[in-house]
Order: sequence, then C-alpha cells, then structure tokens
Amino acid sequence: MSAEAQPLWKPGRNLLEQSNLKKYMDWLFVKKGLYFRSYHDLWEWSVTDLEDFWESLWNYFNIKSHDLYLEVLQKPLSGMIGTRWFTRAKLNYAEHIFRNKTKERPAIIFQSEKAELVEISWETLEVQVAAVSTWLKQRGVKPGDRVAAVLPNIPEAVVAFLAANAVGAVWSSCSPDFGKPAITERFAQIEPKVLFTVDGYVYNGKTYDITSFASELSAALPSVADTVLINNIFSESRPERFTAWDDILHFENFGIDFEPVPFDHPIWILYSSGTTAKPKAITHSVGGCLIEHLKALMLHQNVKPGDRYFWYSTTGWMMWNYALSSLLCGGTLVMYDGAPAYPSSQVLWTLAEKAKITHFGSGAAFFIASMKSGVSITSERLNHLETIGSTGSPLPPEAFEWIYKQVKKDVWLISLSGGTDVCSAFVGGCPLLPVYSGEIQCRMLGARIEAFGEDGKPVLNELGEMVITQPMPSMPIYFWNDEHDEKYLSSYFEMYPLVWRHGDWIKITDRKSVIIYGRSDATLNRGGVRIGTAEIYRAVESIPEVKDSLAVYLEKSNGEGTISLFVVLAMGKELTEDLKKQIKDTLRTQYSPRHVPDTIEQVGDIPYTINGKKMEAPMKRILMGQDPAKCINIDTMRNPESLKAFI
Repeated sequence: MSAEAQPLWKPGRNLLEQSNLKKYMDWLFVKKGLYFRSYHDLWEWSVTDLEDFWESLWNYFNIKSHDLYLEVLQKPLSGMIGTRWFTRAKLNYAEHIFRNKTKERPAIIFQSEKAELVEISWETLEVQVAAVSTWLKQRGVKPGDRVAAVLPNIPEAVVAFLAANAVGAVWSSCSPDFGKPAITERFAQIEPKVLFTVDGYVYNGKTYDITSFASELSAALPSVADTVLINNIFSESRPERFTAWDDILHFENFGIDFEPVPFDHPIWILYSSGTTAKPKAITHSVGGCLIEHLKALMLHQNVKPGDRYFWYSTTGWMMWNYALSSLLCGGTLVMYDGAPAYPSSQVLWTLAEKAKITHFGSGAAFFIASMKSGVSITSERLNHLETIGSTGSPLPPEAFEWIYKQVKKDVWLISLSGGTDVCSAFVGGCPLLPVYSGEIQCRMLGARIEAFGEDGKPVLNELGEMVITQPMPSMPIYFWNDEHDEKYLSSYFEMYPLVWRHGDWIKITDRKSVIIYGRSDATLNRGGVRIGTAEIYRAVESIPEVKDSLAVYLEKSNGEGTISLFVVLAMGKELTEDLKKQIKDTLRTQYSPRHVPDTIEQVGDIPYTINGKKMEAPMKRILMGQDPAKCINIDTMRNPESLKAFI
C-alpha cells in the first residue's frame, strides 16, 4: 500500500451529516451517551460490547416483537455454534417489510429479456401475498414446513417467498438453469411440502421449456404435496396435477395474517457450492437476517425510503435474498431476469437509467466484462445513481478506476464480501470513509474480522487468514440434517477450534480498509511467501490476448511446489512462446518473480460454479491426482465441458 495513495472518492458534506450511519451515531449519543470520534471507534465498540450494540440496533430500527425478549445474547460454554440471540422474542420478517407499504412509490420495478419495464404497487404486492399465504395455510402449511421454488428472478418469486414467510414456513430456492440432479440433491435434503416452479424461462435470447423437468422434479420429491406452476412463457401449458398460480391469486382472503416465530426460527435454507460433496443446507434465522440486513443496507449502503435498489442476481445466489431486504428499508426493489449482456453489454446500464436506480449492484465479473468490452456510459444518464456495489470475487484496482473514469466520477463504489454462510457481508461500505483503489472500505459493524498470521494471531498490513472471532446473529443456526453439527464444525472451525475461519486470504491495511486476495485454500505459495490468486488474474487478464485464467499451486512431497497457469485466449489467438514471455514479464513487472508460473497452458474454458466462481480448489485436487468424482459435482457447474482439459 502506497503512503501517497489518493482516494478515488470522498463522502460529501451531505452524506457525512445526513447518512443513516451518522444519524445512528447521533442517536447513540442522545440515547446512550456514547460518543465516537470515527467509524473505527464505533466498530471497535460494536465488536466488543456485543449485547449493547445489537440491542441498540433492535431499538434504533424499532424491531417489532410479539413477545419481549429475555436476553440479547446467550453464549454456549465454548465456541460460537449454539449462540442464541434475543431469546423468547417472536417476530415476522414479512411483517417488517409491509410496514413500509405506501401509495407514493412502487414496491417492485421489473424488466426481463421478454418484458418491458413494469411497476408493481405495494397494494398489488400485498393482495398477491395475502392470496398465496391464505392458500398455503389452507393446504396445511405450518411454521417450520419447507417451501421450495425453482424460479427465475421474477416478481412471483418475491410474492411466493413473502407468503411462505408470512405463515412461518422455511423458504429455499434454486434458479431454473440448475440441472435436475443439482436441484433434486438440494431439495431432497429438506423435504419441501410445496414446490413453486415455472413452465420456462428466457436467457440470452433463447427460450427454455422446463415443464417436463418440473414434472420430473415434483415426482422425485415424495414430500411435495402441491406443485404450483407459474406460466412464465406459455399461457396455457400445465400438467393436470399442478396448481395454477393464477388460480391461487384469485383465492378469497382477508389480508395477510403474519405468523410470529421465535428469533432463531429458520427463515431460509441456502446451499454451499457443493463442489466436493452434497451441497450443505445452510439454515439461517428469521431474526438474525432481519437485524443483519437492516444494519447492512441502511447503515453500510445508506438505503433510504424511496431509493431504488438493484442487484443483478438469480434466485440461487444469496444476493437475491440480500437485495430483497431493500424492501425492509422502504426502498423499491428493481429486478431483472435475463442475461447481463443480451442483446448488448449496455442492457443493465440502460436499465439503471430507465428505472432511475439509486443503488446498482452486480458481481465483480460484470464490471470487469463491461470494462473489457468498452461499454460506453455517460454519467448524465445515471444522475440518480448514488452507489455501485460489487461482490462475488475481488474487484481489481483497474476496475475501480474504470468506474470512476467511465461510469460516474462522484459515485460511491461499495466493494463488499461475505457469503452464503451469513447471507450478508463481513466487510463492505461506509458512508463516512473514502474509497481507495482495490480496497474494501471497512469491516462492518458487529463483524469482528481479523487477519491471522502463521502463529494464529492477528496481523496488520500483512496477508493472513480471514477469521471471525465473535458470533453474529446471521451466522447459520445449523446445517439441515447435521444433528451433531459435524458439517458445521468442519466447514469453519477445523483450523482454529473456537474461531470461524472463512477461507479468504486478506490484508487489513494501516487505515483499516481490507484487501481480499482470493480463497485461502487456493492460495499460491512460493518460497514460503503466500500469494492470492486475484493478483495473478489481475495482471494476466490485463493482457488483451487473455480472456480468462486459472492459477493453481501444486504441492510436492518434498515440500516444494509449482504454480500452473491455465489461460483462455481471445478468438484466433494461440499460446506462442512470445505470449508466454509477455505473461511472465507482466507478472514479474507488476508484482514479483514469485508470481511467475512454472507452466502456462492454453485451455478452451475455465471451470466455473453456477454462481460464477472459478473452481480453483477442485481443479487443484484433480491436478494432484485425486478422483475427479470425489472432487467435484458437475451438476453445480456452469460449464462442465471445461473439465476435459483438466482431467
């Protein structure tokens, strides 16, 4: 980190004085006599006095409980698993969303490849949720029953979730582009009582009919008593034993009857990527996600009533759940269903203009692709845009700089990182701090994030294992069907028995910002110096001939190891000795001789998960001779044909 580094962005006076975070700090001073000179002082308090901090959020956000809580925090004898929050409190997530209903603005704005921009009022949303929740109750769905969905990112998915949540059911969704085995493997674990699905979807200009797939899936899940079909593509098609969505919408109802459930009652089940075994069914709590999402969106992204919030996602990624919580903040949820670059790479940027989006988010890969394709954006078109959010993988410094040069010079760029594990972010944005190229602004309130060195102790301004040393309410309550928490323990607590190891390789800088270098289990090692893969990709993929790349460190029995680099080249390009030399020279010049790979090979494609993450660790295990069948589940892959080059 250069001492002379200049920020790309600084908060203006209005944000410093009127942001939700500043108002919360003022509230702490008035109500509790707590004064904090800086955000970092506030963070230190939030991760030290856990009970006071989380209770202050409960009061500040005016969380509605149908029973008074007894204790804010009840810790187990050791470790984090089994931590309980706000014991005896009873609440409902959907009820908090509908506290924001208004005639002044729409609840949802939706566009897809096949449908023009449409607004959905709060009144319409409420009527539809009331009808579906009434139907669910009449079909015998009770608190704790699972409701599963194979749906694209359409408003009906939001309606189905809110209806399920209103009656106390547990939600779980997959995107229809998942394969049948992948979906069946997930849903069979949780035994859903009701399944919502569609007849088809459109992606990248192609129409996919999944009606027969839906029938097969329904038959493969014996626990499913009712399957509801939404006619997303074809107006008439419906298997006889399916219930029509439109019939449910005409169901007689008398409004939404919100079922209060305990704070730690499950809200939804998300899934690990499932690269080595069956996907783990990660179960989150109603109260934990409610209070965490209010904190993350209102305080760290400054979402306010009337803001328009968009995050490009599918129903199979936790960012769908995260973005939906903008409704908790009184925002309007903007949704898009389709490919992010069809019919052109301008489509989402045009949506930002047409829908007057305030907060625009996507995976880092989208911004890198926009940068590489030379997308033409004029900031005048984006005069409503206040923040750009990026997650999924590290956003390289040149993408930071491209956003400020080519998109909007005064936008607040929020790079954040967290995961399915907490359905939120551990590190992210702060309206009171500047943005530096390649850096995440801060560790988020209530998230005691440290970088652990080789000795298992915190280090500053050095690469280390990302760990969480204090519990958070949105950590999983359990993994489904993991009776003795064996999967839970092995996922996070094997390296440090009482400390959550997240599997990211990070540096906490002198100014308390955070840089993420990639997954620690795919970290490269050269002469005892550990290197994050993100550095390799940043340098290599800056070369015009290189479209994509994958770096893998292969250990040898003598303690040595080699770095292998696999590259996908632009159409018509070949991996010549001159290009290999250019790649090595670029890595050596931009970083160090340690970054130079021992071998470089050309491949047709890089293996990715359905959620768009490079499959570094599974490829490493395959290349070291392990049985591919034990290393990877191809049903969780976006491009399984890419494996041929590695097996």
